[in-house]
Amino acid sequence: MAGIMDKAKQFVSDKVGSMKKPEAEVTDVDLKGVDTSCVTYNAAVNVTNPYDANIPIGEIRYILKSSGSVLASGTVPDPGSLNGNCDTLLNVGIKVPHNVLACLVKDIATDWDLDYELEVILVVDLPVFGNISIPVASKGEIKLPSLSDYWGKSE
Repeated sequence: MAGIMDKAKQFVSDKVGSMKKPEAEVTDVDLKGVDTSCVTYNAAVNVTNPYDANIPIGEIRYILKSSGSVLASGTVPDPGSLNGNCDTLLNVGIKVPHNVLACLVKDIATDWDLDYELEVILVVDLPVFGNISIPVASKGEIKLPSLSDYWGKSE
């Protein structure tokens, strides 16, 4: 009897392992806004849903790092759903306090940008299987705001 159970577990495991899953990639990270307390960046995450049905997204978790330090982390609760059988562009707002950026003066002073590592985890709810996590990682540079970003750009 144990042999039959082991074969059944292996069969289910093989089927689940070969099943298509949604895929995601960070396509862009840009400056969204500047205020007196923080700098807000927007991470554009493109997600491909291989299924005909819409898939609800439970949450999006993110961690933004630079030079080994965590600049910002957070959660976007209930961001909507992935459209069936197509790509969905998700915008993840990331707020970085000014005092955190001040700690990275050495990196910032050389070229007025921030070398970053962004980790995003999409938690989607697949029927029958439950919640699955889709990890996405990205590295790059973000330009920092200048004084003209605070007081408007002069023409």
